[in-house]
Amino acid sequence: MIPQLYTFFKIIFIFLLFDILIYLRLRRLAVWKSQPLTANVIWWLLSIFSYVCIFLNLFFEWNNFITACFMFFPISLLLAKTILLFSIGVDILSIFFRNIGRRLTNNNTIPDANKKTIGRSDFIIKSGLLLSSIPLVALTRGFISNLYDYQIKQVNLILPDLPQSFEGKIIAQISDIHAGSLYNLNAVKKGISLLLSQKPDIIFFTGDLVNDFAHEMDDYLSIFGKLTAPLGVFSILGNHDYGDYHFNRFHFNNERKLTKQQNLSNVKDIHRKLGWQLLLNESKEIVVNNEKITLVGVENWGANNPHNYGDLDLAMSKVDPSSPINFLLSHDPSHWRAEVLPKYPMIDVTFSGHTHGGQFGFSNPDYHWSPIKYAYREWAGLYQEKHQSLYVNVGFGYLDYPSRVGILPEITIFHLKSKV
Repeated sequence: MIPQLYTFFKIIFIFLLFDILIYLRLRRLAVWKSQPLTANVIWWLLSIFSYVCIFLNLFFEWNNFITACFMFFPISLLLAKTILLFSIGVDILSIFFRNIGRRLTNNNTIPDANKKTIGRSDFIIKSGLLLSSIPLVALTRGFISNLYDYQIKQVNLILPDLPQSFEGKIIAQISDIHAGSLYNLNAVKKGISLLLSQKPDIIFFTGDLVNDFAHEMDDYLSIFGKLTAPLGVFSILGNHDYGDYHFNRFHFNNERKLTKQQNLSNVKDIHRKLGWQLLLNESKEIVVNNEKITLVGVENWGANNPHNYGDLDLAMSKVDPSSPINFLLSHDPSHWRAEVLPKYPMIDVTFSGHTHGGQFGFSNPDYHWSPIKYAYREWAGLYQEKHQSLYVNVGFGYLDYPSRVGILPEITIFHLKSKV
């Protein structure tokens, strides 16, 4: 509980610092001065409510929707205040350089108090208020309508050595379900129906079934249990499935006694209950008409991850050297450049997730951008180096902040072809 309290006070310090700095400037606006009591009450009530949301979210367990609301309100408000604080900084710099300019030119002209024009300083602050409202609108839309707006991405995988029996086969990939964040059962059902409507021959799930706990899947077992395919459903674990994040968090209303090892065992059991073939540093041959491809699945491994469980050497140890096509399921796309490219040229395509595409950004067929690109070189879509490819799925669910703007949840459909 002590580490959580420390985290809470650090967060509140940042929020309070922002609130005081912005308040000291806003109270000088004419509109604020005209109704000071009302303005002060609204400002500090909103601020205090955001502090309460953070406390309730850190120290209590709620259903997923309430948790999402408690996360959405304070963070959205903080993002808006950050923009507003930036405009205040611009205002301060403007005043500073204007005063220097007056001193250098000996211009001590006093503005005409009778003029009704808006001052430059007030104009900057009011512009900041307007600008800060834009992301609030976008983020609110992302919360209300984008979280479950599943997009089908069609991708042709050209594999010259593809066996004839696999020509035209369809693979569906989803990743990062994060069941502990989902709150709309009907929307999730529609997403699964949308995937199944593509009639995939094989389905891949590339990790992060839950946020932390196996019980997060309780309400979704029957929905994801409908995921079936003629050649099987194959899955791996993601970094969140191990319970390394916040597993020992204190909650006043939680009396569960569960070890991290028990929780991980329960997560693995869920894959089996769903009928998914969970690959734990191992390989599996998929055979059609006596022709085969090999599927390799590793546990989570990331280039900068302090907790790595994946062992690609072990997973590849039983792969037949004569296998014409080798697919790898690896949750973290940084694995591709760190180990796959330099050590395993026989791996044709790697399927990953993990990044969520940052959940915010811009995407169209010709160009995409997200702040996450500064953390991950490969973060969304298809990448190629010589004959090897990587595909990064931006996720079926979401984590922590309940909004998606520009980067929508994804169901990827791959069409296997031997030539263009």
